[in-house]
Amino acid sequence: MKENEMGNFTATVTLAGIALAIIIAGAFGTVAAWSKLRVMNAESVGRAEFVRAEQNRQIKVKTAEAERDAAKLQAEAIEIMGKAAQQYPEYRKQEFISAFGEALREGTIQQIIYVPTEANIPVLEAGQRH
Repeated sequence: MKENEMGNFTATVTLAGIALAIIIAGAFGTVAAWSKLRVMNAESVGRAEFVRAEQNRQIKVKTAEAERDAAKLQAEAIEIMGKAAQQYPEYRKQEFISAFGEALREGTIQQIIYVPTEANIPVLEAGQRH
């Protein structure tokens, strides 16, 4: 080989070596970036799952608090109704009449049977007086 050709050959080999080094460095860089991206993605997924779990916990807490408050209010209402029934005996009659009227309006009562009474005691043998 001539000296000029030898210089071109050396330059070609040097350029090929540099290109190969760039390709290898690029491959390692891609693998490193891919690994870093996988770690970042896993962290992001983990944070999202944590936030979702925290929201679910807060929903359960709020639901339990609402149920507790509703139970307290229901207990207070029952207590008030019980006191009213003790203080006002006609309250039960009014409640019965109201419920009866509602059942009639809704059509849930199919038949009404009248039982004659005397002093709120049923008269079982109507018509037989001695």
